[in-house]
Amino acid sequence: MLRGMDSLMSKDMDNLIRAALEEDVGPGDVTTLATIPEGMVMEAAMVARKPLVVAGLPVVERVYQSLDPAVSLEPLAADGQAMKAGEVLLRVRGAARPILSGERVALNFIQRLSGIATLTAQYVAEVAGTKARILDTRKTTPGWRRLEKYAVRCGGGQNHRFGLFDMVLIKDNHLAALGHELPNPVAAAVQRARQQYPGLKVEVEADTLEQAVQAAEAGADIILLDNMTPEQLREAAGRVGKQALTEASGGVNLGTVRAIALSGVDYISVGALTHSAVAVDIGLDFA
Repeated sequence: MLRGMDSLMSKDMDNLIRAALEEDVGPGDVTTLATIPEGMVMEAAMVARKPLVVAGLPVVERVYQSLDPAVSLEPLAADGQAMKAGEVLLRVRGAARPILSGERVALNFIQRLSGIATLTAQYVAEVAGTKARILDTRKTTPGWRRLEKYAVRCGGGQNHRFGLFDMVLIKDNHLAALGHELPNPVAAAVQRARQQYPGLKVEVEADTLEQAVQAAEAGADIILLDNMTPEQLREAAGRVGKQALTEASGGVNLGTVRAIALSGVDYISVGALTHSAVAVDIGLDFA
């Protein structure tokens, strides 16, 4: 199990699983209750239909534990592991009714999370051999952020700030609101952030080379270079030097990410990891 999954085993995650089961099963799975004898026991295998990177196996386990603690799960893979088509992720044994009733909820979780992990792994592979590291963003499914950011880590990416509370990120609209501040809006914003939250990292979004230099001179920890070409990124990273870390954002896809990485930036943030990942094909096959 990857480090960090323990944070998912919290009241918040239990509530999310409970809500998903309530949404799907409701007062009862009428088809299963009508057709499957109460004492029937069965076994099923969760199988990768296509190559993927796994994320969410412990969530699947939690889904079935919520329905019937006696259901037994045997993981045959681990979160973060690459799987080939046809390989078995886990086996489920126990009473047939809860296994059938929990099938769709369990698959919804693991297909979505594994889709994020798989896409992240593709981006990570594209920047191999450079110093750039792939970051996620806050463009997550409401209520799923903890899970989706975990899935990014399963795919080899790193997490950006979790929310608006754990890091200062001064964006273009903040700077626009401080348009007349001296010596410049960037310096004024960084100074106020340092005074108000001395224990937090401060990042500044820069749309121009001038703003990037101002942010470095103001003492920002990280400079987000927004919607710049690889040539502009290279120049900005060179001008900033070791004064701050640099992050590229905007216009990032699998076709552009390597050129961006070769510009010399430290990080590349990719909203698509969570807002555009496609659920991977995983099935639950019954013996």
